[in-house]
Order: sequence, then C-alpha cells, then structure tokens
Amino acid sequence: KSKKLADEAKELQSQAVGQLRAPSNLRLTPEQKDDSNILLKLENRATFEIIDWEYVTKEIGPETTESEEIQAAKEGSDEEDKINDKYDIWYKVRLDPSVSPAPMGWIFGRQVDPQVPGDIIYYQTNKRKFVTWLSLEDEGAPKQVVSPENGEVKITKPGSWVILSRTNEVKAIDGVEPDFDGILVLGFDKYNEEHYTTYSTERERIDVWGMLPLRVEGTGDNKSFVVNLRNSQTGKMEEKRFLLTRDKNKRLRVTVPEGLETEKPTKK
Repeated sequence: KSKKLADEAKELQSQAVGQLRAPSNLRLTPEQKDDSNILLKLENRATFEIIDWEYVTKEIGPETTESEEIQAAKEGSDEEDKINDKYDIWYKVRLDPSVSPAPMGWIFGRQVDPQVPGDIIYYQTNKRKFVTWLSLEDEGAPKQVVSPENGEVKITKPGSWVILSRTNEVKAIDGVEPDFDGILVLGFDKYNEEHYTTYSTERERIDVWGMLPLRVEGTGDNKSFVVNLRNSQTGKMEEKRFLLTRDKNKRLRVTVPEGLETEKPTKK
C-alpha cells in the first residue's frame, strides 16, 4: 500500500525537507485513531522529502470546550483565528530506502521540523513561515544533504530560490485552507555572495490563495515556476506560470502572470 501511494506521487517534485524531532509512526493515512494504518516506527532525526500536507480539524472534547462567554468575546473581537489553534497538520512524505522500507506515508506534523536551508532561513519571520522551497539553480545545485556526523540537514551551497509561505491566519473557503498565501523569489549574487529579493507578494501587497504542488521547469536561462492560485473573481483555481529571466547584470528577474497584479488585499 505504501508503494502504491509512492507510485501515485512519483511525478511530484519534493516541496521541502523535514526531520523528526522524536521517534514517530509512519502511517498510511493522516489520522491517529486507527492504529491499523501504522506502517512502522521511524527513528528520531529521520529525514524525508515532504510532498504534500493536509490540515485536519482538531477535535475538542467536552472538558476543553470554551465557555459561551469566551466564544462570544472572540466573535466580538478583531483577532484572527489561528491555524495552530484550529488544525493539526499532517505531512505526506517520501523516504529513502536507507531510512525506511516503506517509501511513502503520513507523519503527524507536531513531530516534524521542516529543514529550511540555512542560507534563506533569515528571510523567514514569526508572522510568515516558509512551507515550500525549491531551488532555481540547474539540477544538482544547491542540495540539502544529511550530515553523517550528527544527522543535521545542511545546504551544499547557496543559490536562488522560489519560496511559498503561510501566515498563521485561518483563511478557509468552503472549508478548505490554502497551502500557502505568500510567494517569495530570492536571487543570489555569487560575486557579492548575498541574496536579494527579486519578487514578493507581501512587498507588492498582493493576496494569493494557493494550493500545492509548486513546480520548477526549464533549464539555464529558460526557467519558470508554476503554482495553482484561486481567482478571487471567479473562485476557480488557475495554473499560473512565473517566467524567470536575467538582466544584463545577470540579476534574476520575474515576469508576473497576467491578472495577478489585480489580486490586491481585500483587508487593510
């Protein structure tokens, strides 16, 4: 069953790298109630590729039910509902044979530390966490590798990245939460050995409501990345392609797909 799950996702690009913070069960489905879906137990610090994830509504028992007064106070306030308070996250992961004989399964998100590359983690904020990052360099550079000495995940060398991020606000539409609500593209100046922001929906004040997967296509100077975004006018999901080019100074530039510049925030 695990191999069948892996076969169905074999064409999907890895969306991120994760590492366990404690021994954890690898499951066939994203649920804890049914122990028959346990495939095996993974060791602490096991690493894997994150392919997808799912938000599962937390179950609140009678003993933790909020009083009517607290609920009324929440409804009357301007405070946004928080993802962490409402949902548990489950990660769909792809595992190397050296880590697990089962090639794919689901892991409870509280046990997972997403391994944001060290050269870009400084661009992450408490308000907006990175959920997906793919290299914009040619295949093979940069890579995230596991240190044989201590099991830490490190980056082989810095480069340019496309990053999808998520705030902690509940943004469900028809009961479905977006996988990401921000896009960031970082170029890398190899001469000055520093990153620079090429494109940011937050900086441009553009609202996005997107679903996985993120794809990077092309080679050399003919690259692009593709995301699935909700059209705020029609409510339909649309595939949007961002073109990547280099200017005369070899700095990375992004051509935004038509219509995206109109997706301005509805809230101040």
